[in-house]
Amino acid sequence: MNDNWRILLALGLTMVVLVGWNLLFPPEQPVQTGKNSGTEVRQQSQAPGPAAEMGNQTTGGEQPVDQQPSHGALPASEFQEQTGRRITVDTPLYQAVINTRGGILEHFLLKKYDETIEEDSPPVDLVSPESRAKAPMGLLLNLKPTWSQGKWSLEGKDLHLQGMERGELTLRGNLNGLILERRLIFEADTYQISEELSVINKTQGLTSGFLGQTMASQGLVENENRYNRTNMIYYQEENGLEREDDTDDLSVGLQPAKPVKWAGIDSNYFLLALVPTSGDAFLKGVYEQGIYRVSLETNLNLQPGQRQDLSAIYFLGPKKKSLLAPIPKDLEESIYYGYLNIVAKPLVQLLKFFYGFVGNYGVAILLLTLVIKILFWPLTHKSYKSMEKMKKIQPMMKELKEKHKDDRTKMNQELMQLYKTYKVNPAGGCLPMLLQIPVFIGLYEALLGSVELRHAPFISHVPFTDIVWLADLAAKDPLYVTPVIMGLSMFLQQKLSPTAGDPTQAKIMMIMPLFLTFIFLNFPSGLVVYFFANNMISILQQWYTLRNV
Repeated sequence: MNDNWRILLALGLTMVVLVGWNLLFPPEQPVQTGKNSGTEVRQQSQAPGPAAEMGNQTTGGEQPVDQQPSHGALPASEFQEQTGRRITVDTPLYQAVINTRGGILEHFLLKKYDETIEEDSPPVDLVSPESRAKAPMGLLLNLKPTWSQGKWSLEGKDLHLQGMERGELTLRGNLNGLILERRLIFEADTYQISEELSVINKTQGLTSGFLGQTMASQGLVENENRYNRTNMIYYQEENGLEREDDTDDLSVGLQPAKPVKWAGIDSNYFLLALVPTSGDAFLKGVYEQGIYRVSLETNLNLQPGQRQDLSAIYFLGPKKKSLLAPIPKDLEESIYYGYLNIVAKPLVQLLKFFYGFVGNYGVAILLLTLVIKILFWPLTHKSYKSMEKMKKIQPMMKELKEKHKDDRTKMNQELMQLYKTYKVNPAGGCLPMLLQIPVFIGLYEALLGSVELRHAPFISHVPFTDIVWLADLAAKDPLYVTPVIMGLSMFLQQKLSPTAGDPTQAKIMMIMPLFLTFIFLNFPSGLVVYFFANNMISILQQWYTLRNV
């Protein structure tokens, strides 16, 4: 492999993998689902069967507790918000509005996250009017909405929590003798709502079937793309994390055959999750009328006078490890950065570490890039030295190829002897670069999926002007300055590299910066800042190495 092709291969592999991976291959599931895994069952939406038509009470044919609940589809239940009284829960992190008619969540505003970077932008509301109509946090009893049945009462009032304070609301529903008691616990310093649910059978007959706790969302990404989409997500003991973003498949219905530890709806930045803490539950999920809906179902089997206690945690908020780690059943596994998740996670933690010192994620990205380049200095130094040695013996290689052009075996023997004489490894310039690719991909995925970069400014305005510039590292550069200078840095880096002897190769190398600049125009500016910084440090290292070879 001659020097020109080694350079082309190194640059091509590095940049194609780093930049083109998600362009060519949309993000896949962390674990394969469907026929191969045997964990997911999809079925056409249909009218509920006999089990789904059960009322609140039955006197025979009860369903055993260890049997999976009915596979009936989720009902198209609508919630009329004017039917109950609204209770407000206000904390430093969020403001929630609960309807006393069944405990439906009408609003959940994130005080620390605005919809846009504009000064008058409203906070993100994870419950839109459309998803509110599908009754998030509502209870389904045998697929029938409890909020539209019986009588509901409230014990509690509006809550205003600060510091480490906790507050409670207790909702009681009487559904013709079947009592539902919902104790909702709110904490000022978390985004989770804990529920202690009691189902009491005060009728004269057996009550059996299943109870479903629900969540709904219109979607968590305003302008979805292959880098950030709304997903239906769940976690199983055996198969780990699984997610589905294909709305055509979700319109048919999602119903894993085995119980789940938790389930919900997520994007790169936000998560609405249901975690049943009294035991695993069975998931039903569907996408209909633009709304993602999930229900986690637990079997009920109550004799007259019996009581069954259930517990769960609802999480609605940003996907930050510090917030998710304390929640049981591995909810923090919802933070998934892609194929090299194991590499990306520690890089995110290191990025946060630097941010803690400098208070600017743009500067933190620069520091992280510098640390990575220092760690890989020996490898890249060896690569540049090998490239320079190959450059020096190129004339001799050319002579040998011309001399033995009719005898390829002899030509290869002479080339190998030449490498041995001058102590040159043909792969020496390529291999060190290839070894760095996993780290580059991991950081690439980490920057794409970190909520910390959402609306995080680097240089919010062009200096000495009021022109908005890098005010949001998760959005593209509105002035396209960083992609252009990134392309120029690639061009400069090429000038320092050995010149390709073949005119075709030289043209390809010249086109590469232009091609990548075009791709980077719509990339999040945080990523472009990283690649530009990486290029500039590489240029300095390459210049230093070539002067001392």
